[in-house]
Amino acid sequence: MEPSEAIDRIEESCKLIALEMMKVTPAAKHLGDETVAGEVMEASYRLTIQLEVIKKKLIQLRGRDDSGEL
Repeated sequence: MEPSEAIDRIEESCKLIALEMMKVTPAAKHLGDETVAGEVMEASYRLTIQLEVIKKKLIQLRGRDDSGEL
């Protein structure tokens, strides 16, 4: 697998995970336990932040790869 293919695969995976994570908070509100719901929403938020970190790193890496083509 080439680096560009790996980047594409990881970006697509991050996109799919992010779309699924959008379903967590609305569902967590119906758990019936405010403490657990809050913890689930906090964990979901932290996961979303980490997905953004991954995406930014891939953008940086892709930028380095593209700079050699100029």
